[in-house]
Amino acid sequence: MPELPEVETVRRGLAPAMENARLERVVARRPDLRFPLPERFAERLGGRTVTGLGRRAKYLLADLDDGMVLVMHLGMSGSFRVSQPGKAALPGDFHHPRSKIAAHDHVEFVLSGGATVTYNDPRRFGFMLLVPRAGIATHPMFAGLGAEPVGNAFDAAYLAARLAGRTMPLKAALLDQRIVAGLGNIYVCEALHRARLSPLRAAGTLATPAGRPNMRAVRLVEAIRAVIGEAIEAGGSSLRDHVRADGSLGYFQHAFRVYDREGAPCPTPGCRGTVTRIVQSGRSTFLCPRCQR
Repeated sequence: MPELPEVETVRRGLAPAMENARLERVVARRPDLRFPLPERFAERLGGRTVTGLGRRAKYLLADLDDGMVLVMHLGMSGSFRVSQPGKAALPGDFHHPRSKIAAHDHVEFVLSGGATVTYNDPRRFGFMLLVPRAGIATHPMFAGLGAEPVGNAFDAAYLAARLAGRTMPLKAALLDQRIVAGLGNIYVCEALHRARLSPLRAAGTLATPAGRPNMRAVRLVEAIRAVIGEAIEAGGSSLRDHVRADGSLGYFQHAFRVYDREGAPCPTPGCRGTVTRIVQSGRSTFLCPRCQR
């Protein structure tokens, strides 16, 4: 599933075409994705203007001029592409195959600026909702989300307070969207390696008995912020099904330190360890057992 950097990259790719554009026509080629589309979906969106395009965790949020928000989630294989009249979307230096079958083009937004934004999703695990802006914070999809890892609220004190007393593995805690919103398997593995912390460590060991942050919490917050920031600037990881809005790959996968690098030498200076793969809760975890404690 695309993680925060991938979703932010998609947002940045869509914003020039969608922000301040009028939705001249919306075509829904099926009544549902993962969930049924909202009632009268195309009719309610037609004629509306997108006043802003934001992101919360792994959700894209298109604010509309009638006070509603179009909430979009990419699921496992969803992607958007932007087309201009007479001009095909250009791939980047590294082309990543994606579905071009018309049957997978499920929703089409025809915009006043001349662009068309098409949502393609072979597996149909993505979804779209219409939610009043005033009700976003209390909506079930958003009410329990934790702090954004690139936001001002996310610091060592916040993380320690949320992890204090928890015996669950540190990686599992970081994947809990109620603690940190938007992190996924790839970037948790990368951040833990940078912070030299084992994914198997008890989450509560990042806090003092009083719930204050120790140096482990400080290192981890710095590592999370760094890895997410670098991935956003690089355009995301583009593993498997994810592609950017223009059809090109992101490049951060070429900077992975441990993710999907089982058997490679640990890149930490002075470490003679080897990247190892273990399984936690059915998901692959990559780490260096020598320097991550």
